[in-house]
Amino acid sequence: MKKFSTSISGYNKNEVNAFVSDVTKEYESMLNKLKLQDKEISELKEKLVRYQNMESTLNKAIMLAEESGSQIKRMARDEGRGIIEDAKRNASRIVNDALIKAQKLENDGENLRQRISLFKRRFQTILETELEVVKNIDEDM
Repeated sequence: MKKFSTSISGYNKNEVNAFVSDVTKEYESMLNKLKLQDKEISELKEKLVRYQNMESTLNKAIMLAEESGSQIKRMARDEGRGIIEDAKRNASRIVNDALIKAQKLENDGENLRQRISLFKRRFQTILETELEVVKNIDEDM
């Protein structure tokens, strides 16, 4: 606590005025600092909302990709079964043709599974990269 020297008419006006000036400057400095921090907090909140929106979008994309992959697999299986049933109802020549087509479908299915697997790995890499960005935001703060 600041102590002032006394004079005939009370405390020394110069000391009191200097103290008030120092307190005012310190108060203004703290106020400016708080305003800057409030602005930074606001900007970080906006960034957080953007990243949350990005996360939501990425989650929706993953769900859509998984649903599409399942649907493609289901369609491939259904088509394969149809071809096999047709082959059983027809002559030996048709059976041979159907087996060839079934093999092609199996290869296509495997190709699709490989593409889906590749897509998932790439997508996971993107997600991990985005998560690192979000972690870095926390570390930067």
